[in-house]
Amino acid sequence: MTGPARLRRRTLLRAAAAATATTATACSRSGSTQVVVVWSGGELARFREVVAGYGAPVQVVGVGNDIDAFIGARRLSGASPDVAILPRSGLVIEYARRGWLSEVTPADSYAVPPGMADLSTGGRRYGVWVKAAHKSLFWYLPSMLSEPPGTWDQLVAITRRLGARARAGIAPAPLAIGAADGWVLTDWFENVLADVAAPGHYEALARGEADWQGRSVRVALDRLAELWSIDGAFPGGGRRALLTQFEESVIQVVHHRRATMVFEADFVDAVSNRFRAGAEEPATFRFPGARVADGPLILGGDAAVAFAGSTRGVQLVRWLSDGAAFEPWLRAGGYLSPNVTVPLGSYRDPVRRELAAELRTTDAVRFDLSDLLPGPFTGADGVGIWRIMQDFFADVTGGVSAAEAVRRATGQLAAAARAAGGGR
Repeated sequence: MTGPARLRRRTLLRAAAAATATTATACSRSGSTQVVVVWSGGELARFREVVAGYGAPVQVVGVGNDIDAFIGARRLSGASPDVAILPRSGLVIEYARRGWLSEVTPADSYAVPPGMADLSTGGRRYGVWVKAAHKSLFWYLPSMLSEPPGTWDQLVAITRRLGARARAGIAPAPLAIGAADGWVLTDWFENVLADVAAPGHYEALARGEADWQGRSVRVALDRLAELWSIDGAFPGGGRRALLTQFEESVIQVVHHRRATMVFEADFVDAVSNRFRAGAEEPATFRFPGARVADGPLILGGDAAVAFAGSTRGVQLVRWLSDGAAFEPWLRAGGYLSPNVTVPLGSYRDPVRRELAAELRTTDAVRFDLSDLLPGPFTGADGVGIWRIMQDFFADVTGGVSAAEAVRRATGQLAAAARAAGGGR
């Protein structure tokens, strides 16, 4: 899942479903192709600029983070949209298996990194990636951190040193974290897991073929416990962090300067651009690995699908799979294409240009694990892996020993995997 679409916690589903069902009827009469998307605000505006170049009328409806429930309600009313932009690859496969989707064929120019999740089932493709998120970045103000850490051990050492200064009241906390949003914590976990896991284990967990109580998961959680339990690591402590949402965590660094670093994806700059105080722009460093800074690269993404029976939807999805379709968004900035055939010169945004180049050169791409998990295990507010990671964070910042916190978390993860029909 990409961008600020994950920030919104509530959707007025029934009112929106009724309103857009009425609109869908009008659109079918007018010949428009209707697209429902997770995006809002600037992302929604940019996507409307993209489809303005399609050559046929397109109506775009932003429905927020509850797009799965929204689409389910529309299916029940018999008023499916033509196209949806979905925030999880698991939803694409789930809808395809239910018979809700049409098979799609991408444009000849469509090519994504090998680590992007497959959008096929039964040998047929049902979606195309249209937006990517680089989820292995730390952000900081250079005036507040002269030498970013190059390894995990250096990150731990810096956090201990700055945490002691924060407790003494002479410096900001080392880390900001939006622990109120469970997806932030799963992004942390996925970066560490991909770095420490035995070859193939990360992917096996995603496929439901590995043990959530196994060594790789325990080592990853133990590393997180080592860092998160440092006294003074977060502004206001662990309890305050559990009330802090993603956007506020960025503001703590770039505006209030109550923290030195914040980890999250490339869409951090959208928040920073709105709220930073002064002219200083944040810099980035890669999520540090066990030995070197450039460990595995975690990617998220948004995928376009066409609903069954909509020829117009199939045609629009094919058009969207051509990276050139997103030229308006590339020019405006704030967009990372999953399509590695897009010329780097198309990026006016220097941050995204650098990240796009990295996608072409790294062989360590892993897809967002929580977005691959089945059913409710995938996570949402208060459930699934999001809730499990919040419980784990509360334990390690609340005085529970690392060994006990890891034991509890792995037990919860294994139970959730079994309940969802995947993993052990």
